[in-house]
Amino acid sequence: MTEDTHPAPDRLIFCCSGASNVGVLSFQAAIRLAQEGFGVFSCIAGIGSHNPPMIRAAKSAGERVVIDGCPVGCARKIMDANLITIDRYVVVTELGIGKTHTFDVDALDLETVVEEVKREGVLPLKGLVDNRLVKREDDA
Repeated sequence: MTEDTHPAPDRLIFCCSGASNVGVLSFQAAIRLAQEGFGVFSCIAGIGSHNPPMIRAAKSAGERVVIDGCPVGCARKIMDANLITIDRYVVVTELGIGKTHTFDVDALDLETVVEEVKREGVLPLKGLVDNRLVKREDDA
């Protein structure tokens, strides 16, 4: 088994669950990844509600994965507001999946999101600079 398929209890997965197809995709991808043993699905609402034990657990995790549905980046903003580092970040709409306000999800789109999260080349975030997301490769 590779690291990506071996159970990773020290990898927490957070997602947007917004009221759109890409929110549903984010949520379903997080569930699938947890079921496959890629990490442990954790609650972004618990972080957003400033739950101290959940924030401590997120900060002490070996890796934090965040899946947002769209560029609004609600899950990322919740993590940022609580000073929690994001190690892998995927935005569903950046994968060529259009946002609609239906809840119809295509199985191929779900597979695309899951595979993108697992891809080793997914860069961690550095943070926001001039209101734009900067990935660590921009440091060069």
